[in-house]
Amino acid sequence: MTQQSADNAYYVPQPSRWPITGACALFISLLGAATWINRGAAGPYILAAGAALLVYMLFGWFGTVIRESEAGLYNAQVDRSYRWAMGWFIFSETLFFAAFFGALFYMRWHAVPDLASGDTSELWPGFKVGWPTMGPGIEGQLTPMRATGVPLINTLILLTSAATLLWAHRGLQKGARRQLTLGLFATVALGVVFLGLQFGEHYRAYTQMKLTLGSGAYGATFFMLTGFHGLHVAIGATVLSVILVRSLRGDFTPDNQFAFQAASWYWQFVDVVWLLMYVLVYWL
Repeated sequence: MTQQSADNAYYVPQPSRWPITGACALFISLLGAATWINRGAAGPYILAAGAALLVYMLFGWFGTVIRESEAGLYNAQVDRSYRWAMGWFIFSETLFFAAFFGALFYMRWHAVPDLASGDTSELWPGFKVGWPTMGPGIEGQLTPMRATGVPLINTLILLTSAATLLWAHRGLQKGARRQLTLGLFATVALGVVFLGLQFGEHYRAYTQMKLTLGSGAYGATFFMLTGFHGLHVAIGATVLSVILVRSLRGDFTPDNQFAFQAASWYWQFVDVVWLLMYVLVYWL
């Protein structure tokens, strides 16, 4: 094969066990979660097994891709395919959060006002329009989360992490390995601090403020949005930790850095989602 034909060839990997492994991991995790919700004793153990299998699949699959890339099997067309794939993945994540923000918007500005107006108000006499609210028919005192304190600190933390990640990228572009690794380490550390503060906030909401998923419209939307965002921060911090280890190993260069760029795109997406969440969930 000539060099020109090799450059134009699109690499097709050998059959892999990782897709079926991932499918089995997701099925076991779903089965475990459903068993746990229905108070099955084996639920947590099944869920843990599914999660462990999923982590094994992720490290195995991505490890295979890394080895193929380092072996020089990918050309520019494969690189473009990965960039498009990452772009579509982030777009799908955008739609995921858009659905939750849409549910919040619908309940806050349409469903709740409708329950206290017109003929519908006769179903729930005495129910007054306001947000945050538990909704009609749910007894108890609602204590909403405030925009100050932990949420404000976490906003500053994520904004700072965006700056440290950009600083790390600048270091990679100019070949400053120390700047790259320090920036990545700072970003991961800030992500861990964010998760610790958010966990403390959720624990205080459950134990002291009596704000739970069962606290009507406000409790459900609050925990669904902040909980899923926290999961995405955990995923992003894990991915950046792997990028940090690879950077210490000297894997990336100014001309070969897509894995770093993909992780950076994901982290900046998580930052933007949090800014919207801070305004729409905590502030307004």
